[in-house]
Amino acid sequence: MNITLFDGRPADVTGRLPREVRVYDWLDRLGIPYKRTDHEPGNTMELCLEIDKVLGVVICKNLFLCNRQKTDFYLLMMPGDKPFKTKEITKQINSARLSFAGPEEMLEFLDIEPGAVSIMGLMNDHDHRVRLLVDEDVLKDEYVGCHPCVCTSSLKMKTADVFGPFLKSTGHDYTVVHLVGHD
Repeated sequence: MNITLFDGRPADVTGRLPREVRVYDWLDRLGIPYKRTDHEPGNTMELCLEIDKVLGVVICKNLFLCNRQKTDFYLLMMPGDKPFKTKEITKQINSARLSFAGPEEMLEFLDIEPGAVSIMGLMNDHDHRVRLLVDEDVLKDEYVGCHPCVCTSSLKMKTADVFGPFLKSTGHDYTVVHLVGHD
């Protein structure tokens, strides 16, 4: 497996999905530097570990959630090695039981398909239907790893750039949550 790390956007975007190219355009317009790697979809743990190694950062686990009525939607960013327990989140955000939102809502609100969920999708949430929840441990790292709205590329950016200029440009804020990660 030979995965290469690049600075910034691909020189040739031929064959890339418009949603991916929009991410690069958005980041470049904001002047946010990023590293990028292209790869097969991360369907195996081995590949995910290799991508993390090349980037020098662990890609965040991103979960797209909703309440039972499908009226409130959440994007949860958390360390990949922490287990997800809905009861920990529901208490902190005063919400009824949460479950995974469907691919239809994911596409409608974030212009993302399963396997590529990412904070970058918030640039497509013009009506601010999605509330961002971030585990406190994500904010402790100097860098964040995420997908550019596709599962065949991964990005590495400074955490301060993602939760500063990028998030501000989308008009979103975030709520810090505490996930225990064990029983």
